[in-house]
Amino acid sequence: MAGEIPDLVALERTGTGKGAARQARRDGMVPGIVFGGDKEPLPIQIPFNVLFKRLKAGRFKSTLWNLKVDGHEDVRVICRDVQRDVVKDLPTHLDLMRLRRTTKIALFIPVEFINEEEAPGIKKGGVLTVVRPEVELMCTAGDIPEKITVDLTGLNINDVVTISSVDLPAGTKPTIDRDFVIANISAPTGLSSSDDEEEGEEVAADEVEVVGQEEAEE
Repeated sequence: MAGEIPDLVALERTGTGKGAARQARRDGMVPGIVFGGDKEPLPIQIPFNVLFKRLKAGRFKSTLWNLKVDGHEDVRVICRDVQRDVVKDLPTHLDLMRLRRTTKIALFIPVEFINEEEAPGIKKGGVLTVVRPEVELMCTAGDIPEKITVDLTGLNINDVVTISSVDLPAGTKPTIDRDFVIANISAPTGLSSSDDEEEGEEVAADEVEVVGQEEAEE
């Protein structure tokens, strides 16, 4: 289970309907509803500035939240919809869904790289280039992995790590069907430049030799 599930703090909203929602917005709040989980829907409201900051941080809909509402037990939720003002594009309402432990959800899981000291490519001065520091996986709400581990043992310069070469946590699978790249070990810039210079020197030497032969024949 992932160790850090972020809190999302909300207040219970009194009253329902358009009038109550408009009043919440006038008070600087964004109204919302929590549904699912074999319980009655719970009207809530979240301070506009708090929600706006969360939305700007990105991946709000693909994050598992620990919803805290005073007077109610904490519950894990995921956002199913954020309604926005058609002109200002600002949040006006949100829908949160309670999750059972068996619910399947897509979440971004961080990638950890281990055994860099056992990678010949890195020993030679190669650079680990991380293409995806996180990978979106389909998993169950009750068994969310903390991380994906990539073992770099034996990898050389120009070797590539793809999702198919990684042992994924049990019960998970990528949301992308194709075999995408997670990282690679690239040659250091200085090494690439020196290789190019050596090739250029070899070509120049060959040209001098050919010119010398032509002058001798004349």
